[in-house]
Amino acid sequence: MKTAIIGFSASGKTDLFAALAGPAAAAAGNRAMVKVPEPRLDPLIALYTPKKVTYSEIEYLDIPGGGGKSGGLGERVLNEVRPFDCLLAVLDAFSGLSNPAEQCSSIEADLIISDLAVVEKRMERMALDKKKNSALVSPKEEQALARAREVLESEKPLRTDPGLCDLPEMRGFRFLSAKPILYAWNLKEMELASFVPPAEAVGLAHLAVSAKLERELAEITDPEERAMFLTDLGLTESALERVISKTYFLLGLISFLTAGDKEVRSWAVKAGSPAPEAAGVIHSDIQKGFIRADVLGYADFLTAKDFKKAKELGLSRLEGKEYLVQDGDIIEFRFNV
Repeated sequence: MKTAIIGFSASGKTDLFAALAGPAAAAAGNRAMVKVPEPRLDPLIALYTPKKVTYSEIEYLDIPGGGGKSGGLGERVLNEVRPFDCLLAVLDAFSGLSNPAEQCSSIEADLIISDLAVVEKRMERMALDKKKNSALVSPKEEQALARAREVLESEKPLRTDPGLCDLPEMRGFRFLSAKPILYAWNLKEMELASFVPPAEAVGLAHLAVSAKLERELAEITDPEERAMFLTDLGLTESALERVISKTYFLLGLISFLTAGDKEVRSWAVKAGSPAPEAAGVIHSDIQKGFIRADVLGYADFLTAKDFKKAKELGLSRLEGKEYLVQDGDIIEFRFNV
């Protein structure tokens, strides 16, 4: 899953990317794979002491450019982010040189206007095709686009109508305002605690960060020194993990876990995925040869603290193809290829 970091010039997005990527990766370029924090792996690691521990990852890309504070993101940026699954927009709420709420509104307007241009261009083409031969035009696509135009002309992003964006006729357009977006309000350190985020909605979230602080924290490799740094600032945790977790949530992802002597690992899967689909995340052969899934819910694992004990208590269960994987499930797949 790919997330594009966008924002106007001097908003602090490059500092936030450097914090997410770490100093070495940030120095190497504007693209990085970032581990998703998963504390639920810790008791599994303690139980198995595995040779390898692997975390799910999200790909972040710092999109260069972005225009001035009020000049819009620019067509190049908008075109570049179209293939991405999620947007992370950084707002300048620290310099006092601009209004972050207005930046937020400007970004939303850019996404809506760009999508409206795509819809109108497609509908114009369909109208011409219809004159030649009505069989060339899909009525379902025509209806879906008309509905999209209505939403956009009311100055609302397409993410406010998620059912529309899920229609097969709409998936190929990669509409920008349909993408989930996380607004990172880049504040001064002393203003973090008092920040009251705007209301969230489907596909939309807000979070307070200090990009400069997060970058400095990311450069501290010693965990004890890092904890002391946070304590001195009066903070209990870094905002960085919340940025990653919020992105993960907006992408519609959950985690299932696998555990053994060789490896303890978290895997990302879309919420609502059936067991064979989750198996396919590990390997396509496991999905093809899927027989059953041996499932232990995370809360049940904490109760039993051991897989053998969980079976004795009747907490683990065999699930078939219809089972929908739940966040935190510990799964062993049975398959035959």
